[in-house]
Amino acid sequence: MNAKVSAFLSKHNFVQHIDIDTFSQALLSDMRKGINGEKSDEDMIRTWTNPPEAKVKNQKVIVIDAGGTNFRSCLVTFDANGVPSISNLEKTSMPGIEKELSFKEFFDKFAENLEHLKNQADSIGFCFSYPTEIQKDGDGILLGFSKEVKAPEVVGKPIGKSLADALVEHGWNRPKRVSLLNDTVAALLAGAASGAQGIEYSSYIGFILGTGMNAAYIQPAIPGSKDFGSSQIVVCESGKFCSVIQSDFDKEVDSKTTKPGTFFMEKGCSGAYLGPLSYSALTMASKEGLLSPKVAEKILALDKLTLIEASAYLEHPYDTNYVLAKILAECGTEEDYDFIFQTLDAIVERSARYSATILAACVIQSGAGTIPTKPVCILCNGSTYHKTYKIYERVKGYLEELLTRQKGLYWDIIAVENDITLGAAIGGLIER
Repeated sequence: MNAKVSAFLSKHNFVQHIDIDTFSQALLSDMRKGINGEKSDEDMIRTWTNPPEAKVKNQKVIVIDAGGTNFRSCLVTFDANGVPSISNLEKTSMPGIEKELSFKEFFDKFAENLEHLKNQADSIGFCFSYPTEIQKDGDGILLGFSKEVKAPEVVGKPIGKSLADALVEHGWNRPKRVSLLNDTVAALLAGAASGAQGIEYSSYIGFILGTGMNAAYIQPAIPGSKDFGSSQIVVCESGKFCSVIQSDFDKEVDSKTTKPGTFFMEKGCSGAYLGPLSYSALTMASKEGLLSPKVAEKILALDKLTLIEASAYLEHPYDTNYVLAKILAECGTEEDYDFIFQTLDAIVERSARYSATILAACVIQSGAGTIPTKPVCILCNGSTYHKTYKIYERVKGYLEELLTRQKGLYWDIIAVENDITLGAAIGGLIER
């Protein structure tokens, strides 16, 4: 990194090269406080369940995936061999994104979105990717919305029961069960069901880095614990971890969110915020005279900068189909190209370090992965993880260094087609 970029980032308190080992220990400390019932940033939500031991066969289940920008719903059918098929898939926008909704409006909108699946199965696997306290019967109490969803009357309410009530009002038979699970749990269950031939995993982790960010792992039994007398999947709500250093860019973006002063980890590395963070950094640099005058003028004239645009510049800095490359092609200098590249690269690189920190903490807390032939299976999902410039490669490199070389822990990152849908379907059929 050149001195000019380094000085700019330092001036604004942006710490790029986070020590992943030290940071993971801080994260582990917070996780363990939550597990022990002490005050912690992360919720450490109990799910009262584990991956099923046998394959799901000869069953149908309605699947809902609501937790980011989109609302997806479909029917999943498992045949006699446990092979799943997906049908009646529809996608629309997530209720509460565009405007604030009341409790009734929120669930009425859900029922409208599900009309094409009316009474096609008596069980629903509901991937609801917001902080939710899972109940022993599989329902969940919403603790609070993230990702800029606006439906405050829903907070504190049972999501499964409320949805079932709304469906009955819309002419449905009452579902036998509505099982709530986080997208990280769905990812974990999909990883556990993948059954890679010739591999035996010692534990499973689900990780999401998309619009938001979160992780789930299997907490081993804790002798003498009322809640953890046996192992179970735990949702960390990692995005709520706040013991992170906020730069001026982070603070500016945070101040404009629906819930400022919360979700510092998520706001530092997930897809909903990396674009605004990039925009904040480049506009500050423009105002401080660190870019040539014409480039600065054009950047300041932009209303926003998306993650897609920022990542595209890093991938293809001379592709003028994207806004930054177009600006630079018109009036930029080589110094401008370099400054913008290194600034944006620092932002996505920090996201990779945060992600690796979370995964490292989950592997360590699982107590698994100590035998090379029985690694921990990590299923990673999310467009930010898979599509943003070098995040995927960097996460794997950081885990290799910290977990395998330094700590002798073994892991394997996998991908499964339609993972969230498959995991949610399995979750919807688990007997409680």
